[in-house]
Amino acid sequence: MFSIMSGEKRTGMEDDEHIRRHHMHEVWSLVRRFDQPQRYKPFVSRCVVQGDLEIGSVREVNVKSGLPATTSTERLEFLDDEEHIFSMRIVGGDHRLKNYMSTVTVHPEVIDGRPGTLVIESFVVDVPEGNTKDETCFFVEALIKCNLKSLADVSERLAVQDRVEPLDRD
Repeated sequence: MFSIMSGEKRTGMEDDEHIRRHHMHEVWSLVRRFDQPQRYKPFVSRCVVQGDLEIGSVREVNVKSGLPATTSTERLEFLDDEEHIFSMRIVGGDHRLKNYMSTVTVHPEVIDGRPGTLVIESFVVDVPEGNTKDETCFFVEALIKCNLKSLADVSERLAVQDRVEPLDRD
């Protein structure tokens, strides 16, 4: 579980709801884009979706150097814009993650007394031969933490950009 918080300080119920609604929108707009994981996932260099973007769509992801893989083939399993749920399954690639499935949920949440967005990513994966359950979980959890940290950074930047108003020049 990883939380993403709005860094904006405001007072009043209406302002809090504004922050929650807009920041959650920014986070969800990044998570739901099956065709653009590289917008917030730092290890993805390129993504190409085959066919229309719908449940069952398949994407080919190129992975940046530094990981024990160069490609991953992934299928969109579930996408619910009302409940903010996204799920994908790895169906191929030159890595050791077999039968990997990830589900991400995005929730408005008050965190440490401030409005924010809570992002929860859960996963299931087979333990590859030659590895232990602990090693496999450590690797996957490290990737998820890195991706969620990047998601927090990118969504905060987008939220700040949305709040910046152009200056009137007389």
